[in-house]
Amino acid sequence: MGLDFEVILVLATAVSGLIWAIDAVVFAGARRARSMEKTHGARADAIPDPALVEYARSFFPVLLIVLVLRSFLAEPFRIPSPSMLPTLEVGDFIVVNKLSYGVRLPVTHTEIIDTGSPDRGDVAVFRYPRKPSINYIKRIVGLPGDQIAYYNRRLFINGDPVPMEKVGEYLPAGQNRGAELLEFHERIDGTVHSVLLDPDGRSPEGEFIVPEGQYFVLGDNRDHSNDSRSWGYVPEANLVGEAEFIWMHWDWNGGGVDWSRIGNGIE
Repeated sequence: MGLDFEVILVLATAVSGLIWAIDAVVFAGARRARSMEKTHGARADAIPDPALVEYARSFFPVLLIVLVLRSFLAEPFRIPSPSMLPTLEVGDFIVVNKLSYGVRLPVTHTEIIDTGSPDRGDVAVFRYPRKPSINYIKRIVGLPGDQIAYYNRRLFINGDPVPMEKVGEYLPAGQNRGAELLEFHERIDGTVHSVLLDPDGRSPEGEFIVPEGQYFVLGDNRDHSNDSRSWGYVPEANLVGEAEFIWMHWDWNGGGVDWSRIGNGIE
């Protein structure tokens, strides 16, 4: 796996802290002594610290704060694909709650504090099982032990069809007429969210038994989502956190910031 931002941040924090600590313990005293020797004990400007030490001392606290916040509390993500339409659009920037599914160490992702587990209907960010360096975002529809079926564009959980109510046609922003999708309201465990179906699309079908310690996920844009129907389950250890709200949206087609989406919660 190549170096991702998390690894780089950990390394930068560790290196800057180590440089600062080594200088404080080994070299700073010697510099003060040389300065006193030159002035015979009189007050004078001290010998300046090396530039590398100055940079390390300046950046270490900032890097440490960012590392702690990003690793244990919240992390921002950008939505790059339409697989979660209409809930999330391309260009949404979201905040993910890292405390939702357990406090984990950076890089190794070892859980150190159990703070909870996903519920059906949660929109979750996770490391893609086939390539953990890539983060995916989908809706959790199957918990460990659940029997999941997807046939004729209907989701079944433990033998029961998930209620769906047709809303009407949905046209993604920036697309021309003729590309309409059908929007439905779907209810999972009392929580209502929107999903899209493509009248001309097709998506994988089948029945699945969710193994212990794993989860079954679907994209809300059901006919245009690469999810558990194609590649299987999400291990509990791959969970990153629950998507909470949209903090910014940038229209990559030239529209700039879409203020109407900022601050919207993610259901």
